[in-house]
Amino acid sequence: MRTKVAPNSIGRTEHLVTFENPGPAIPDGEGGYTESWTPVTIWFVRIRPATPKDAEAAVAGTVITHLSHVVHGRFHSQISTKSRMVFNGRTYQITSVSPIDGRDFEMELIADLQE
Repeated sequence: MRTKVAPNSIGRTEHLVTFENPGPAIPDGEGGYTESWTPVTIWFVRIRPATPKDAEAAVAGTVITHLSHVVHGRFHSQISTKSRMVFNGRTYQITSVSPIDGRDFEMELIADLQE
């Protein structure tokens, strides 16, 4: 008998991504500062394009102007809405972090592609 994999299952993590958090400000030599990023972890996740149904679920009383991707993976305590994700040379800003089933085992992230 074949077992059906749940849609949010971390058993389907197939994309290797890098998560980064803001690092210290670096002087730019002109009196200002440049933002730096520090790698937090390299992590296997599942990335899928967001659907209109995802947008409805994410809204929950707030206004969201853009929702591009939904990311599922194991819980990581250092991933937050200050984090960003780098995958295949593209950078995604993490705009939402939610534990699945209220436990710190699996998490769902909303990630917006930065252009």
